[in-house]
Amino acid sequence: MTNLQQRQNEIKSKVAAAAYQLPLQDSGFLFHQDVRDNFYYASYLLAASKEQEIAFNGDRQLAKTKAEAILQHVLELQDQDAQSPTYGHWPLNLKPTPQEASKNTLPVELMGSLMVYFYDQFSAVLSEPLQNAFEEALQHIYKSNFYRKKVEHYNHHEAKYTAAKLIFGQRYEDKDLLEDGIASLRLTQNRITSIGMSEYGGLPWFWHHIQAYTCAWQLMKDQDLKDELAQMLDYLWRVRSTYYLGGAWVGPHSRIWPHDMPRDTNVLHDYVQYGDFTLPDEMPRTEFAGFLAYEAPADARELALNRKAPIEVKSRIPKQAGTAASEEDVLHSYVYISESFAVGGIYERVLEFDNEQHRWDVSLPLEAVSGINHAYFFHPATGNKEGDLRHQSEFSEVFFHRNTIIVDYQIPQNHQDQIIGCLPEGEWVEEEHALFGLCGNAYIAVYVQQSYQREVRTDRSIITSSGSKNAVVIECIDKQEAMNKGIEDVRQFADTMRHRHPEHAHSAENGSVLIYTTLNDDVLVFESGPDREPGRLVNGQAVEFAAYKTLLK
Repeated sequence: MTNLQQRQNEIKSKVAAAAYQLPLQDSGFLFHQDVRDNFYYASYLLAASKEQEIAFNGDRQLAKTKAEAILQHVLELQDQDAQSPTYGHWPLNLKPTPQEASKNTLPVELMGSLMVYFYDQFSAVLSEPLQNAFEEALQHIYKSNFYRKKVEHYNHHEAKYTAAKLIFGQRYEDKDLLEDGIASLRLTQNRITSIGMSEYGGLPWFWHHIQAYTCAWQLMKDQDLKDELAQMLDYLWRVRSTYYLGGAWVGPHSRIWPHDMPRDTNVLHDYVQYGDFTLPDEMPRTEFAGFLAYEAPADARELALNRKAPIEVKSRIPKQAGTAASEEDVLHSYVYISESFAVGGIYERVLEFDNEQHRWDVSLPLEAVSGINHAYFFHPATGNKEGDLRHQSEFSEVFFHRNTIIVDYQIPQNHQDQIIGCLPEGEWVEEEHALFGLCGNAYIAVYVQQSYQREVRTDRSIITSSGSKNAVVIECIDKQEAMNKGIEDVRQFADTMRHRHPEHAHSAENGSVLIYTTLNDDVLVFESGPDREPGRLVNGQAVEFAAYKTLLK
């Protein structure tokens, strides 16, 4: 058994234990908020009841009986009326009751292919009624044709359609469908390997790509097609490894959910692949991480697990297909990654799905801190709910230079003028307009132009600062590098950094100028105005986007 398989069995054991202990609701389901969680948890429980290598303390026969009952309930909720507009679909949310819940297009997208994999693995041990129910449900999925869509956007939905074409085309010997799937796979692979993925850092979207193609790879019988899927997965895991730091996903995100920020908790696929952090108790998205696995190429794993020398990652990101005027209409991402922290983000603010773009942050390895592992500030967009640390407004400009970030806020009068910051646990020294901290093995200096208030919580600090014109500068340094500069604790760090407050001034065009000198004596000048693009200088040299002309492969 490989280390990867051992980590999968850890996940199976933990999820199965939870499924075994959770009480059934009156409906016979474990959960009502998402039908897919019932399928996932029951699948893990069924696997633990039959696979002796999975540690399990419960009665395995009782576990099998409970798992089969839940699976039967799930299958019974499928719309099996061929004349129905939701033929082949399931409800997503099971309220007011599972039987009354409206059908939704989402569950079958991912769950449908995973059902084929589950049934392929466990059909021999299922009761005859459940076998028949699975056979019938899979037939209805196949006949529903939900996946028969052209590849146009190269997104996670189409990744799942492509995998379904391959999986159901093979299962039902549908040559035309299989060939459609192969063509879709090649179109997608050519697009993303030549100009990149528009769903950058897109958790949970990225994992839907991984799961869909891994499921197809594990089920495919044709070796040539399996090899093509392997090439796709190699590319995806190289992308993940590029932005990996001890369980954290560093850099910008086209979409962020509460379980992705300010602490990475959607980490099960990372745990299986890399295994350099402890399996967490919190598992907001179990899905099939314990079943599906494709080992990343050796070079990708080496990149992810060996961060001894800091690197800069610069990439051009295509806008969503159909929205870009040309291949040159792209976004520009920058991340500086060291062994102890990563700093960076994306230059352009884009209004993406649900306004969940996360532009920049400082990322720490998961086990470097006990609470949250990201530090960032943002100005909340109109309608952002209190306590939700997402949904940023358009009123900020950014400047990235190695281990330093400058963010300028010019907030119009008719908008809330408060910015919000989120900082990890650590040793923090508070001073007027600045905070100096040691979090894990990273020292972090935070300068805030206006006055601020800090609220210390159990797993984080929340910073608020008001003012229509505001700015934040953050510089990080590795603990060992700090020692080389004579800094041995957070107090000495504060003594060193308190004299480096950024200088703020106004330009002739009624704009603002910020000058900051880093610990390495790089002079950063950030100038912005109401009617022009911000200017960014490093030691007097203009920062151009020319550095992004070479695509990240």
